[in-house]
Amino acid sequence: MFRTYFTKMAEFLPAIFFFSGFVWDALTIGNNVATSDFLILSLYLLAAGVLLFIMSRPSIILADVEQIPKVFRWFFNTEWPYLALQFLYGSLLSALFILYFKSASHALAIFMSVLLGVLLIANEFLQNAYRRFTLNWMLFGLCAMLLFNFLLPSLMGSVNAIWFYLSTLLGAAMVIFLYSKTPQNLGSILPVWLIAGFLMFAYAIDMIPPVPLVKRDIAIAYDIKKVENQYYLTQQRTGWWALWSKTSNRLYLSPGQRVYCFSSIFAPTGLETRLFHDWQQHTVKHGWQSVSRVGFDVAGGRQEGYRGYTYKTNLSAGRWRVRVETENGKTIAIQPFVVREGSKPPQHIIFKY
Repeated sequence: MFRTYFTKMAEFLPAIFFFSGFVWDALTIGNNVATSDFLILSLYLLAAGVLLFIMSRPSIILADVEQIPKVFRWFFNTEWPYLALQFLYGSLLSALFILYFKSASHALAIFMSVLLGVLLIANEFLQNAYRRFTLNWMLFGLCAMLLFNFLLPSLMGSVNAIWFYLSTLLGAAMVIFLYSKTPQNLGSILPVWLIAGFLMFAYAIDMIPPVPLVKRDIAIAYDIKKVENQYYLTQQRTGWWALWSKTSNRLYLSPGQRVYCFSSIFAPTGLETRLFHDWQQHTVKHGWQSVSRVGFDVAGGRQEGYRGYTYKTNLSAGRWRVRVETENGKTIAIQPFVVREGSKPPQHIIFKY
């Protein structure tokens, strides 16, 4: 009975190792990646490349395990490097997806990770070694490109789009080179090029935030005060029934009253750039239109993010939003809100940022 149970569980070991790596990195790294963390992630990537090379060696694939002393048989078992790969992929993707998609939707990172886990389980039912290696090259290429997307702009101290495209191609080229050096050339390398093309396309149409900039906080407020390097925001309180949030983005304004947008953006040490708050209003006839675009400089290195704010007065009733974006128009975060003329007294709540 127990043997049957463990035999069935073995089919799910790759997914278990994948999610173990994901959880491990999420607990040890968190929401931001420091310089030392980049070094650790680079070592993870190097280890994954070495394991892929080992797995493709003829001495490993074609070895007659029965003819090998028991003490050395573990080294010729192709399952242990495969399981180790899943842990490394989970570790890499947990850190990189958290940063990539925090600006847009953290749920998207979780969904994509679950999807990858499903692929890993499905891969166990593909007995063909060619297909197994294809999936591993695809995951290795994805990890390499996502990591290089952060490393190169950080090293260059710039979020210019050229660094994203170059880093994507550099990551893909590294994987292609490693593939060409493996003795067996097992699996197809085509998915790596497809992933590279998709990432560059997604970046071009603003689906991907301008890494390595990452949103930490964004909020709309009636008033902002700075006391001893802390910002205190006076925001609209939600009703008692809104248990999921203490603040509301529905504002009640008097004529001439200011509205503030506060944002905190994480950037690696050494990166300096200029960000903008693009205040936009929605109309039935024209959709979203920019009303004003105010810029401020950002210096990286603060773990909680670089903080800045802008404000506008005399906002008319209706739907509004503020886009936090780079100088070339790449979106980091969007904060929508609704303006109502002062038909009822606002209920205030103050938060520290």
